[in-house]
Amino acid sequence: MLILIAVRNSTGDKLGIKPGIWQIMLGGAVAVLITGQISPSEAAASINPDVMIFLFGMFVAGEAIHRSESLILISEKLFRRQMSMNVLIIMLIALTGLFSAILMNDTIAIIGTSFVLYLSRKYNIEPSMLLLTLAFSVTTGSVMSPVGNPQNLLIAVEGSLENPFLTFAEYLAVPSLISLILIFAVIRLLYPEEFMKCIIPIKSERPKLPGKNPLIRLTKISITLILAVILLKIGLVLFNTGITVPLTAVAVAAALPILIFSHERFRILRNIDWETLIFFAALFILMQSVWNTGIIQSSAECLPYSFTEPDIIFLLGLTVSQIISNVPFVALALPFFSGETATDAGLMALAAGSTLAGNLLIFGAASNIIIIQNAEKKGISLRFTDFAKAGIPLTLLQTIVYYIFFAVL
Repeated sequence: MLILIAVRNSTGDKLGIKPGIWQIMLGGAVAVLITGQISPSEAAASINPDVMIFLFGMFVAGEAIHRSESLILISEKLFRRQMSMNVLIIMLIALTGLFSAILMNDTIAIIGTSFVLYLSRKYNIEPSMLLLTLAFSVTTGSVMSPVGNPQNLLIAVEGSLENPFLTFAEYLAVPSLISLILIFAVIRLLYPEEFMKCIIPIKSERPKLPGKNPLIRLTKISITLILAVILLKIGLVLFNTGITVPLTAVAVAAALPILIFSHERFRILRNIDWETLIFFAALFILMQSVWNTGIIQSSAECLPYSFTEPDIIFLLGLTVSQIISNVPFVALALPFFSGETATDAGLMALAAGSTLAGNLLIFGAASNIIIIQNAEKKGISLRFTDFAKAGIPLTLLQTIVYYIFFAVL
């Protein structure tokens, strides 16, 4: 299955056949069940309910936010005054990067693509520059949060972190913020002519909706609840209360107002990312089956270095994720982080390396594919070479930053 994913990533377009990664993973899970490599009961037990509940809740909140266009309305208020291109790009990086740390990068990729293409049309800005800025920002911003992307969530839930929000912030917040600044530097270097432009406000082309959209109010409540539960979870640990709030509470709190009060609940449920939920359920089954064979353990023992050392796992995450995608890599790597090998530094290096893989090349992150596909629907293409021209130097610079911080910590 991992080979099929690698082939799909590298040659799918040339062959004219490109099944979804979720379809490949589902096929693998069905195959190991049919061949008896894993029993139905063991397969069911291998699926992590916390991860599934969290993803479901965040997908509900994300779809509601997307449908309400509330973030776009907020963004329009921020971008409505005259400004230089420097200010616009800095605000775009900050907005999408920080939101991705709270609402997951895939959600912001969906919402952000429509918005940056709107900015491109409105202010006559090169669309590839804005799409690259968005792609790099949602990937980099998501590094510093346990809920920023699916692989970080997997690490937070299965990595035995006492307080994932504090741990991620301690190791990854500062280098991630520096890395967001590096995005501005690289984009400015590659598009100097665009930065000569001045952004002059133009009357919005968006039609005014009759009355207030009730979904906007509910999504504001959802975002507030997400922040409130995160702060509560952090506060309970800081004050040594002994009370533990599960990570799933963040997503449940976000989804409940929408599922209970929204008249669009069924439409929202139909449109959430069911494919990713199927992907994760199949991933748990397939990775448990692979682990049961002992192949991964035997291969790791042959390596001349410790698999879980921060510098090693960071580089492996960065490179191997280009071939098999970052979530399967993290799922394969996590079982090695047990007992004495389960260091916070190693787990954070795994999170950083596997996530930054999305900045290196275009196939390194699902959020990149989401941005490309949504842009192509609107007639805008982002070439592999354009992405690599910016992504390779950016990732090299960001890698240096993270390595320095891991060495210090």
